[in-house]
Parts: sequence; structure tokens; C-alpha cells
Amino acid sequence: MSYALWLAGISLVFVVLERVLPRYRSQRLLRRGILSDALYVVWNGHFLAVALALLADPLAAHVDQWARGALGVELHRDAAASWPLWVQFLVGLLVMDFAQWCIHNLLHRVPFLWTFHKVHHSIVELDWLGSLRFHWLEIVVYRSLQYLPLAFFGFAGEALFALAVFNTVIGHFNHANLRLPIGPLGYVLNNPAMHAWHHVHPSAGPVNKNFGITLSLWDWLFGTAYVPAEPPARLGFEGIETFPETFPGQLLYPLPVEAKVRQLTARVRSPQ
Repeated sequence: MSYALWLAGISLVFVVLERVLPRYRSQRLLRRGILSDALYVVWNGHFLAVALALLADPLAAHVDQWARGALGVELHRDAAASWPLWVQFLVGLLVMDFAQWCIHNLLHRVPFLWTFHKVHHSIVELDWLGSLRFHWLEIVVYRSLQYLPLAFFGFAGEALFALAVFNTVIGHFNHANLRLPIGPLGYVLNNPAMHAWHHVHPSAGPVNKNFGITLSLWDWLFGTAYVPAEPPARLGFEGIETFPETFPGQLLYPLPVEAKVRQLTARVRSPQ
């Protein structure tokens, strides 16, 4: 079954769960920004995912060829090929998620990277759909650093596909408008109660907490976990009031061209 079908099925499950077990009962299904997020699902969840999957193996082969020719280094591309699929899945999950935790940390602490990551944090009402609101350049960096090393060392396509599906399930879950406690599992898996505080507005609580995407254990290990009993009163970042709300506007925002587009638009709208 294709990833697109898995994505559709997983999304449908969370649509139902959010109606049955909502954390915020007043939050509407057709909430603010839903049209833009639907476009992110199509672009990031399908077209970009397919493109990166098709490029992973050829890119890994080129790196291997370069290492052999330029450096004379044997990189053992088949190192993981003989492992059982379940071992590939578990090792891949740990390696991939720790890399993602480190990248996510940098996205918040390096101003240039934060400009791109702001697109994701412009969500003011969390639900499963927001799990795919990312600038496409951020997706390229994330997915490349996640999947390319695994593909390079011979992780099977079946293991990588299973990881993609599992990460999608947990990504939907931790962004969902759900009141669904998971008990001690919260020390291992990311969840709505924890991830909501990652999205907190600076005026409503401490920032730069809960960087975990699929696994929460890195935050508990490195002291960045923060899970009060109640959800945050406000989400976002300073200056969110002027942040673009449209899909094209958000894609242009981190790029140098965005300021020029705004100036041109202002000139067109201003009276002669």
C-alpha cells in the first residue's frame, strides 16, 4: 500500500479521535488556517515525500562512489542489510529520531534556521493537520538527514517505509487536539500534552522545551522536558500577529524575495 493511502487512513482516524476525545472542545473542525494546512498535506505529505524517497538511493550511491574515488574510503553500504527488519526498524528509529532532535534544537537556536521553522510554529490551534505545516526547505533538510544515512548503510526499503508510517502516526498524535493520557509511555513517546508546550507563546510559558518529534526520551535525558498539568493558554511566537497566513505567503516568508513581494504588493494597493 502506498504512503499516500497510509497518510489518508491515519488522518481519517485522527479526524474521528479529535471529535470523540478533544482537549479543546470549542475548537472547530474547520479551524483557522485549515486551507493552508490542507495544501501542506498535499505538498509535504505526498509530492515532496515521494521525490525525496526516489532520490535517496541514487544520492547514497553517489556519496559512496565519491568516497571510494576521492578519499579511498570503503563506507560499507551494506552494513545493516543482514539485520532482521525489526532490528533495522528499532536502530533506525533511534538514530533517525536523535538526529531529528538535534536538528530541531538548532532550528530554535540559530536565527537563520528559526526563520524557516517559524512556519510550523505559526499554528495557533493545534490539531493533527498541523503536523505537516513545514516549509519545504526544512522538510528537505530533515528528511535528507533522517533517511539518507539509513539508506546509505543498507537499511531495507521495508524498514524505512515502516519508519515513515510510524513517524506519521506519532506526528499526527502529538499535534492532535486530543485528551488522551498515555501514562509511563510519555517518557518514551511524544504526545499531545507534551508537544503543546513546545508550541507555547513566550508570554504564556518557557520556550525551547520538548524538542522530541517521535520519541520524548531525548528531552527527559537532556533536561529539556516540560509537562505541566494544564495545556498552555496561548501558542505561537512574538510577532505572530503579522506573520503570513496564506500558503504562498508562508513559503515566501523565509526567503529574501519575500520583502520585495510585500513592497510590490503595498505599492499596488496604495492609492496613486
